[in-house]
Amino acid sequence: MRLPIEERFPRPSVMGVVNVTPDSFSDGGVNLDPDAAVATARRMVEEGAAIVDVGGESTRPGSSGVTLDEELRRVVPVFERLQGEVPVSIDTAKAEVARRALELGAEMVNDVTALRADPAMAETVAAADAYLCLMHMQGEPRTMQAGPRYEDVAAEVAAFLEERMETAVAAGVAEARICLDPGIGFGKTVEHNLELLRRLDVLLALGRPVVIGFSRKSTLGRLLGDPAAVTGTAAASVGAAVAAFERGATILRVHDVREHVEALAIAGAVAR
Repeated sequence: MRLPIEERFPRPSVMGVVNVTPDSFSDGGVNLDPDAAVATARRMVEEGAAIVDVGGESTRPGSSGVTLDEELRRVVPVFERLQGEVPVSIDTAKAEVARRALELGAEMVNDVTALRADPAMAETVAAADAYLCLMHMQGEPRTMQAGPRYEDVAAEVAAFLEERMETAVAAGVAEARICLDPGIGFGKTVEHNLELLRRLDVLLALGRPVVIGFSRKSTLGRLLGDPAAVTGTAAASVGAAVAAFERGATILRVHDVREHVEALAIAGAVAR
């Protein structure tokens, strides 16, 4: 029996990002070789990550999907090598990829479509009694940054995630296993992203731990004066993560683990 997610991931916890892809927005190609991905995952845990999120399909703005076979080809060797050695999650919207990863030791499924892409995903997660991260995205990766609009971004994101959580629970996923991600940069402008962080209490009112993935996102570079930025710096990422933690976030999804772990340790000590 797994611990409730709040016990498994006390505030603040860091989730390291390992993209086994050639085209992710920040680290595409770096971990495409399974041995490189495994080495990165081990290093991240040594640096203090509570879990490492492994993904084989880029969801950067403008990206197109990959086939099931290609995604399995990328991620299965990584999970086979890591089996049980370090805590891992699988970043996928495909139930078959999730199933294979869970069989090989993954403890969480991080679905950027919040169970909308594959009708078998909820049942797959429930059968494994796995943790589940549900993320908000307006549109889909190929088009999501083409003029996103909201009347009230915090309220709309919260309503969407509440409905997706109800769907997951109805399919057998324990609510105690679920965390929620507002999807920074997934169909949002710079101002939408800031508004979500400012009003994180609207999401926290749903009663589930919140995941924030601001790491290296283009919003950070644009806030620092580059209107054409496609990434942000590690320093800017740390600043956003600390701000998110101070507003109630539990899990910070990051590329630069050591820097975030150290900064959040200080922020956590001050908050106590």
